[in-house]
Amino acid sequence: MRAFVFPGQGAQTTGMGRELAQTYPAARDVFVEVDEALGEKLSELIWEGDIETLTLTQNAQPALMATSMAAFRAMESEGIDIGAADYVAGHSLGEYSALCASGALTLADTAQLLRLRGQAMQEAVPVGQGAMAAILGLDFETVDRIARDAAGDEVVQAANDNDPAQVVISGHRGAVERASAAAKEAGAKRALMLPVSAPFHSVLMQPAAAVMADALAGVDIQPPAVPLIANVRAEPVIEPGAIRRLLVEQVTGTVRWRESIAYLIGAGVTEFWEIGAGKALSGMIKRIAREAEVRNIGMPADIDALKG
Repeated sequence: MRAFVFPGQGAQTTGMGRELAQTYPAARDVFVEVDEALGEKLSELIWEGDIETLTLTQNAQPALMATSMAAFRAMESEGIDIGAADYVAGHSLGEYSALCASGALTLADTAQLLRLRGQAMQEAVPVGQGAMAAILGLDFETVDRIARDAAGDEVVQAANDNDPAQVVISGHRGAVERASAAAKEAGAKRALMLPVSAPFHSVLMQPAAAVMADALAGVDIQPPAVPLIANVRAEPVIEPGAIRRLLVEQVTGTVRWRESIAYLIGAGVTEFWEIGAGKALSGMIKRIAREAEVRNIGMPADIDALKG
């Protein structure tokens, strides 16, 4: 069995998807449609802009989705479609890419939702007040307890359960710094402050969740062609109303990636295709399940290899 998985923020690089667009008309059409949906040349920023501007949340989110969908459409043009997967999943914003690839959301709606999501997340907390840190070498339960103990009258919570030895915490900067120090005292190998501009997947994102609830209420969502493993539930979902609710919950809730991959392994999935920029998810998957086979599909050569 096979799952298609889609990367989240942090995978962005200048030039991503350009070779796909040069090689496959179907990939080029994705960038054209995203540009039209947003009313701007996001493709120029992706291919020729500076990385600081591309990394801004409101740009990185639709840009990463566009790159994933360009790779997916290129695969489709070679006869490999969503029917080649048994499940889809995505890390944070990658969940939107997964829903687009599986036919639950249109490409234009997905681009507009992610632009709004990025803006709303950035605006939810004044710059400098929030922070995120990656805790390496401790399991989720330990980090979750440390975060609760360190919070005081502020917010810090376990935001991303990425793999057995990587948990990301998120919240007020001071609380994140306290939790990071406590994690090191508890035996963490490292506690790395992340170069992000907002405390994603924490309750501080509630204003953004409200924005997304309103936006998603006005968007048509179809049942995906294959089940989505939802970030906040780590279980399959296909009912459009449930997908809508879980996308809202995801803004403030924990990305349960480790549990999601464990569910897929338990369901019989042995092969994971990471579609889009970077290889971050592949590394996480191998740390969760060493026996899993992983493929990265982000360049024309990767798609050529699929045909062999």
